[in-house]
Amino acid sequence: MFHIGIRAGENVYKMIMNDGVQPDSILTYIGPAVGPRWLVASGFDLSLLNSGMLGNKYPVQLIGASAGALRFAAWVQPEPEKSYMELINSYISMIFGRKESSKSILDTLQWLIDSYIEDGAIPFALANRRYRLSVITARAKHLAASEVRLFQFLGLAFAGSLNVFNPMGLNAFFQRILFHSGALPPPSCMNGSFSGLAVALNEANFKSALLASSAVPLAAAGVRNIFGAPRGIYRDGGMVDYHFNQNYGRKGKSDVVLMFHHEARLIPSWFDRYLKYRKPSSSMTENLLLIHPTEDFVKRLPGGKIPTRRDFYEFADNPPERIKRWKDVVRESEHLGEEFIELLQANKLKEVTVRI
Repeated sequence: MFHIGIRAGENVYKMIMNDGVQPDSILTYIGPAVGPRWLVASGFDLSLLNSGMLGNKYPVQLIGASAGALRFAAWVQPEPEKSYMELINSYISMIFGRKESSKSILDTLQWLIDSYIEDGAIPFALANRRYRLSVITARAKHLAASEVRLFQFLGLAFAGSLNVFNPMGLNAFFQRILFHSGALPPPSCMNGSFSGLAVALNEANFKSALLASSAVPLAAAGVRNIFGAPRGIYRDGGMVDYHFNQNYGRKGKSDVVLMFHHEARLIPSWFDRYLKYRKPSSSMTENLLLIHPTEDFVKRLPGGKIPTRRDFYEFADNPPERIKRWKDVVRESEHLGEEFIELLQANKLKEVTVRI
């Protein structure tokens, strides 16, 4: 019995049904902005890291927003498995009260980043030849840039209202800023679906970009004036790229865009969460290979669900119980990556893959 489901866009589905997918065909790995739900991806990530199957022939673009960026920042460290485990432990150990200030939450996120990324290791991360990191942030505009909670809420409300009628309306309140390692931006930035600005990562802005990408509006304070990027307030990258909101494959190429997600549904921006009809276009997902846990697997987890940010609030009076549950999720998820690798290496993906 498999504990993962596999879905493929048109190009990848054809590839799987014909000759199969080779590890060297995976040139991009996407990390969505899913908050604590990323913990169910931890076993998948660690299996890929330990196997060393990616990035042998060509460097793999690791592109993430919020929690996805935090995950991938561990991948580019000198000891990636060790850094990743430190991220897991620090993330699970974070404790927030019901009335935390936005500044306090941002300070805790800064502590989290410092706990698994040493300043002295940043040059190595920037020069990593196997993996190239891209961190997606959202530069806020107008009311959405305010640190006054009421004004910021109104800005988000206006942005959400515009988004209902046209997703392009978000551009009035948020600008996508992608921070990247390597001399050039990811090839996906050359696709027509990319709108925004690409800025080079460096030692001065590496941690600031990660912090900004994790700064959830109305919860954490924004990050101001990141070095090398346009001046302004930077917030959670999920505002513009929540799960999947770009074509990350190279146009006209047969490369594979890998993504582990906590569910089969893909939501373009944070403002589309309650718009059941809003989903990425087929042209965006044609090169996508989507891996997700099955419903039966999720039922086995504590409480029969995947961790969410609301757990911080619900267990505010009992953090040890939340911490125990989240550790159990990490332990239960350990074998998910192994399942994928076994199917890939045995060329059996066709037995379980369905079209997106």
